[in-house]
Amino acid sequence: ISCSSSPLTSTHSSLFLSLSQIKMGFLKTKGEIYKAVEDVDVGPNSNQFYLTANVKAPRMAGFLVKVFAWLLETPIFGSIMLYFLKRNNLIHKLVTFAELQESPLYVPLHYYEGGKEEENQSGASPREQVRQALGCMVAPKPLYSFSRWTILDYSTAYNSKLITPTKVMERFLSAVEHSSTPSMQMSFFINFDAHDILRQAAQSTHRYQQGEALSVLDGVPIGIKDEIDCMPYPTTGGTKWMHKVRKCKDDAECVKRLRSCGAILVGKTNMHELGAGTSGINPHHGTTRNPYNIGRIAGGSSSGSAAVVAAGLCPAALGVDGGGSVRMPAALCGVVGFKPSFGRVSHSGVLPLNWTVGMVGILAGTVEDALLVYAAISGPNSSHHSQTALPTLCFPMLKSPKPIPNIRLAKYGEWFNDCNEEIRVCGSRALEKLHDNYGWETIEVTIPEIEVMRLAHYVSIGSECTTSIGRELEKLNKDEVGWDARVALSVYGSFSSQEYLNAQRIRNRQLQFHKRIFSMADVIVTPTTGVTAYTIGNDTRHTGELDYINGAALVRYQIAGNFLGLPAITIPVGYDNSHLPIGLQFIGKPWDESLLIHIAFSMQALCISQYKNPEVFWDLLAN
Repeated sequence: ISCSSSPLTSTHSSLFLSLSQIKMGFLKTKGEIYKAVEDVDVGPNSNQFYLTANVKAPRMAGFLVKVFAWLLETPIFGSIMLYFLKRNNLIHKLVTFAELQESPLYVPLHYYEGGKEEENQSGASPREQVRQALGCMVAPKPLYSFSRWTILDYSTAYNSKLITPTKVMERFLSAVEHSSTPSMQMSFFINFDAHDILRQAAQSTHRYQQGEALSVLDGVPIGIKDEIDCMPYPTTGGTKWMHKVRKCKDDAECVKRLRSCGAILVGKTNMHELGAGTSGINPHHGTTRNPYNIGRIAGGSSSGSAAVVAAGLCPAALGVDGGGSVRMPAALCGVVGFKPSFGRVSHSGVLPLNWTVGMVGILAGTVEDALLVYAAISGPNSSHHSQTALPTLCFPMLKSPKPIPNIRLAKYGEWFNDCNEEIRVCGSRALEKLHDNYGWETIEVTIPEIEVMRLAHYVSIGSECTTSIGRELEKLNKDEVGWDARVALSVYGSFSSQEYLNAQRIRNRQLQFHKRIFSMADVIVTPTTGVTAYTIGNDTRHTGELDYINGAALVRYQIAGNFLGLPAITIPVGYDNSHLPIGLQFIGKPWDESLLIHIAFSMQALCISQYKNPEVFWDLLAN
């Protein structure tokens, strides 16, 4: 029995399964036999072979994508194509027929083992948590050649009567209108309601006039990815059809928390259809363009959220990170992207596209703004008691200019260097800065079977996606689905129960490897992406594109955060020769967001003076 099936491939799923179960003959692939975890060396001199992504697929867009989708959806030929696609890309060898000793691990929840720094602890209301987080921060901000307005800047301007939330939102709406002109076509939003935005702004303006602001977030514009329920908008998931079969009846829990703090929720940001891609190219709602170069991708799937922050329209936005979907676009657009530990933020009211790998995340202009939004949205569902007791929420003390001493950064050299040369050099220089200014030590390690983990994650997220929306897809005219998404759903629907179970055994195995790494270091450090933002093809507008080589480079460093439920954050650390942003990622221990944020803040302090202005930018607090 297949553990997940897409109705787009249901006519040939049984045929495909028969092929995948063939145990003899030329179709049979010999599976990898994995050593016991304790017998694998994770030290710097390990003989573990670093396997690069074995992607064998040309870029396709336009008519070629249509042909490929049609072929995959044919009953017999599609089954044969899918079989060989998976075999040639090593899914059969490394996952399907692999021999493993580990039992499956289905949900990446972790026991709390404690942190190593002075912290503020919280378990209060969203407003109180925001107040506590604000108390951990330094109020004055030095002047740089370029910097985005922060949440505290908005609050200070409102309290000083320099401007009102209503005036800011009028400027916001004018900017969004300008961004949609034919010369720009930024495609930031799938949906926004000017009347609702001005209504929220009027209420916030009145609170400031009465001296009754709810929190530092009161009146601050925040975008919401269109994968998260936010009234009064439908939730489309980047599709043309999702809102027709799933009605949005209430705010998601994370949105309720922001609303209770007075934030102005400015609409539903654009995203890759169903989150099934890394580019942010959407044939239904337009391609979100990178504010640093509008001819380049913003990244996905939280493309709109990253772009509105980069362009100055919002100091922060929410995204959902199922396979780097917050951190990837954040890095490409030159902003901060933060994904907390699995379970830290309630998933209530988020499209259930990936139950065990997807998490609500934050995109922000600064680490401090990411911390404030994190403080607001963290915690269990307010409407009922959580079945799992979460560790106490802790906030890092960011007041002292002196960083935490003796931080150890784990770096797997071959993996770290598996990116383009400009990213490698920029990332290496960032590590040198950390050592020269703080004395932090980079230690060499080996993280085994990284490509195996990527494939296991792909099996997991694909199986969960098609299982989640299978009933809706059964009733759907497939012409309503974008061509690139149809290809993705065909592949997702081909995964068998054997493949899903083996993927969860690999999850268990990788978690044990990472525990050993974290016994030697505080965080793992990597580039955020293997390439910077690439060019948007002229042939992608109506069909999307299939670019698995660039896609693999974009997700190369993302998977552990999702598959293992680890917190991770990306910080802008420089630019390539085309002035496109480069991000550096820190991956933390479970529940150790406080230390992770402190490390990211320390990295930001060394780079922020060199941040550059994007070519598309609006100053909502001008004068």
